[in-house]
Amino acid sequence: MLFKSFSGLFKFFKLLGPGLITGAADEDPATIGTYSQAGAQFGFGFLWLALFQYPMIAVVQEMCARIGIVTGSGLGSVIKKKYSKKIVVIIASLILVANTINIGADIGAMAASVRLLVPEIPIAVATVSFAAFIVLSEMLIPYNKYVKILKYLTISLLAYIVTAIIVGGNAEHILGSTIVPHFELTPAFAMMFVAIFGATLTPYAFFWQASEEAEEDVAKHKIIEINQIGNSPEISKNELKAMKSDVATGMALSQLVMWAIIITTATTLNANNITDIQTADQAAKSLQPLVKGFPASGELSKTIFALGIIGTGLLAIPVLAGASGYALSEAFGWKEGLNKSFSQARNFHLIIAASTIIGLLINFTNLDPIRALVYSSVINGVVAAPILVAVIKVANDKKILKDKVNGKLSNVIGWTVVVIMGISVLLMIFTWGH
Repeated sequence: MLFKSFSGLFKFFKLLGPGLITGAADEDPATIGTYSQAGAQFGFGFLWLALFQYPMIAVVQEMCARIGIVTGSGLGSVIKKKYSKKIVVIIASLILVANTINIGADIGAMAASVRLLVPEIPIAVATVSFAAFIVLSEMLIPYNKYVKILKYLTISLLAYIVTAIIVGGNAEHILGSTIVPHFELTPAFAMMFVAIFGATLTPYAFFWQASEEAEEDVAKHKIIEINQIGNSPEISKNELKAMKSDVATGMALSQLVMWAIIITTATTLNANNITDIQTADQAAKSLQPLVKGFPASGELSKTIFALGIIGTGLLAIPVLAGASGYALSEAFGWKEGLNKSFSQARNFHLIIAASTIIGLLINFTNLDPIRALVYSSVINGVVAAPILVAVIKVANDKKILKDKVNGKLSNVIGWTVVVIMGISVLLMIFTWGH
């Protein structure tokens, strides 16, 4: 019976693809740092957001996925056709800057986590090794194999769920905080609310999701290449259903991990009055002396949490760099795709390499990584709302999606997200100035 359950679970996992990878990549080390701060500063105060955000992130990513799979084109290419090249160039450039900063922070967090586990390894060696491994992997490993690697790296997210189980907590308090919204009328709470929304609904995920669905069309020989004029892949109802299931699962995993990280840091750090956590690796280090229950549970929790940072970084950095490559290639009409070699899509691969290398170099400058991440969050927050407006408009355009346009519920949730993101940007500007 147990074997059948595992067999069924494995079959379901094999069917998952871009949605699972996008949802998992959304939990990059920088985002884990944001969730750790939320738990350390406000305890269980933000647990309810995991449930509240789920339908929003699922609906938005499903729209992006549907645009990609139905048109056989990336989001930038579709927006450019509907609006203008200038708009997409501006958006893509801002995404490139934000993603590169994020990549720098993620590489730094991964290297610091390696140092937590193996102090003898120099930080410079760890950072350079990660960057070189990621760039070479994206360029040299064929698309079908590379996507499988990214897919299996999503398993690293289980580290946070395991850590939350080890740490434990008051089940009744956790359940109540998960269901009942909590608000505090303070600038710090408002800023954290904006940070969590900005970390969850990120523009790079929109672009990556659509482009990967189009890549899948190429892999299944429905189209010759992404963004080709006249692309009109035939998509069955079952394929659309599978895509929606994939996205729903990926976003559920993403929110479950957020929930687990907040529980972990609230139960340990906040409960011991440790509220000044800036990065994910700091959270991992702080867990060790605080987690009790059985022998070496603190060391185990720190190790699992740190391994999760490394695994999610290996997953998220290629997605961040890839999303930059897709966005700029679509803006300028360059050949693109992880299924193309360097010689076939030179500019696309150069953007990926440059974004990762510049991100690496940020770690060797005097730039404050936390301040840089704040700038990145501001860029993402400002760009997200107009992109979402364009996504919703495209998702309702029968000339582009024919009979596969939005339903009423998707539109209601979609426009609700736009309003919340707009208010979040205003809150961010107000609190930042104070």
